[in-house]
Amino acid sequence: MLPVMLLISILLGLIPLAGIGWIIVTGTLTTVDGLFESLIMLSISGIFFLNVFWELRDQGLLGKSKAEPAKRPPTSEES
Repeated sequence: MLPVMLLISILLGLIPLAGIGWIIVTGTLTTVDGLFESLIMLSISGIFFLNVFWELRDQGLLGKSKAEPAKRPPTSEES
């Protein structure tokens, strides 16, 4: 189930980037509408890619894993 959700999140993150590409190709990036549309699409894409990052990190495929044991604080045994 997890790979399917990751693929869906990646796909839904790429669609707004394609929309930004379309705005650039049509030349409407310099208009107020084009700027706000681009900002909204970048926000949507960022949210989906953040979800992908968190899922990959939780599975231990990126960076630190949640499954790593926590370090115990040093004990004060001064005998």
